[in-house]
Amino acid sequence: MSARFKVLDARQTPMGVISLRRRHDPVSDSVVYEAKLDDEFLMSSLFVAAEVEVARLALLELDGDELDVVVGGLGLGYTAHTVLADPRVRSLVVVEALDAVIDWHQQHLLPLGESLSADLRCRFLHGDFFALARGAGLASEAPKGALDAVVVDIDHSPRELLHPSHADFYRADGVRQIHEALRPGGVFSLWSNDPPDTEYEQTLGSVFAEVRTEIVRFPSALPDQEASNTVYLATRTRPA
Repeated sequence: MSARFKVLDARQTPMGVISLRRRHDPVSDSVVYEAKLDDEFLMSSLFVAAEVEVARLALLELDGDELDVVVGGLGLGYTAHTVLADPRVRSLVVVEALDAVIDWHQQHLLPLGESLSADLRCRFLHGDFFALARGAGLASEAPKGALDAVVVDIDHSPRELLHPSHADFYRADGVRQIHEALRPGGVFSLWSNDPPDTEYEQTLGSVFAEVRTEIVRFPSALPDQEASNTVYLATRTRPA
């Protein structure tokens, strides 16, 4: 196989065959890491602006120190890495459904894998984030029983789901579960590949005190064209 393209890992999962590949991109003259689920692209290191912003924007909303954060979805690690870059963060639990993705980081197949694995504040949890969100699982991850932030980057959008079982997370009952896992003033942040969804904003607003969306813009794969993602931010009522 060409040195410009290499499949680093591929394995069967309950959701399909997940694979990690490394290639040289001639346009950017850089090494690119990409993950696919069957024939669908899940993530690429060419486009990580929104993965960074979904964490950065959430942390900007928070006051105080010794922050406890849960991230849903490990991916290439950019969201988790952004959380850990904030010195106020005391603990980070990253919930990932696919053990292959955790292995990629622990085996240092990805550029951020070594730093994430070595950071004592960070713990990878192999599990179904959405199942944890339905019960008391997320709240139990915080040392004091209340989370400062829940940051999610899993589904393509509140409507474009990787699995139908995730749908209840985006309804009012699912939003209330996240709300209850957060301390007063805590923040829920969600990445979406789609433009802002008014109906989902209204669902968030029916539960959270403050809701807003941010459009994250970045260069697209096409020359001289721009792409954009959406970040939803919902904040629980702040302490007086």
